[in-house]
Amino acid sequence: MLQLLGQSVDNGRLIKFEAQADNMSGLTHLDAQGHARMVDVGGKSVTAREATASATVHMLPQTLALIVAGGHKKGDVLAVARIAGIQAAKKCADLIPLCHPLMLTRVSVDFTIDEPGHCIHIAATCALDGKTGVEMEALTAVSVAALTIYDMCKAVDKGMRIDDICLLEKKGGKSGHYVKS
Repeated sequence: MLQLLGQSVDNGRLIKFEAQADNMSGLTHLDAQGHARMVDVGGKSVTAREATASATVHMLPQTLALIVAGGHKKGDVLAVARIAGIQAAKKCADLIPLCHPLMLTRVSVDFTIDEPGHCIHIAATCALDGKTGVEMEALTAVSVAALTIYDMCKAVDKGMRIDDICLLEKKGGKSGHYVKS
């Protein structure tokens, strides 16, 4: 439940300040005044942390066949998408406000071709020994890998669809082990 803490007027616009009275929501990126903040992880213990995320890119059967055959004139679509996903994980803090810059120890981006479903399933795993989790890095990796597939193939299939972006699993840290049900 959010509690109204105050309000002010800025250039004739009423601004209300809300904050969590009892912090039951777990919104750690808000201070007591409801302002965005980067979470202080200084007091946390360094632990091994890992997260795996996934995404799916749906496309026309002929687009999938072109990718699988390696016949795309722009080159190896999946190799480029893999590099883009890895690069995105490393740059997550530059893309997502309030994310901590992390020293990742491992990033993997893998693809599963689903010919009957006319899609490519993407999985990315990120790992480190640190004070904060790597969920956002894994989610960013699959998102950018999917966008790269779209970008490389949009000339032949503008109707591609990216969906099912989600966290599959996370390990380490105070909140423990999570597996998507």
